[in-house]
Amino acid sequence: MKQLKLKNILYLTAALGMLIYAIPRLVFMDQVESLQTLFNVVWLLFALLIISAHLHELFGVDQETRDELDRIAKMRKRRQFQRSR
Repeated sequence: MKQLKLKNILYLTAALGMLIYAIPRLVFMDQVESLQTLFNVVWLLFALLIISAHLHELFGVDQETRDELDRIAKMRKRRQFQRSR
């Protein structure tokens, strides 16, 4: 569990660093219909999605759901093992 949080913190830091580095270089209002503007908006949204996913994981919002999915996976493995006998 500790390694997972460390990994999320590392990736979150990397994503924030990339975002901080890229924001001044992104052009949003050069031409409204240009491909560069479209790329910049999509890149920014993707970076924000990655950051929000890591924050979501760090805060452990879905711990109950994760525990339930782990329990179901264990039951499936147990059933498969019993069938193979």
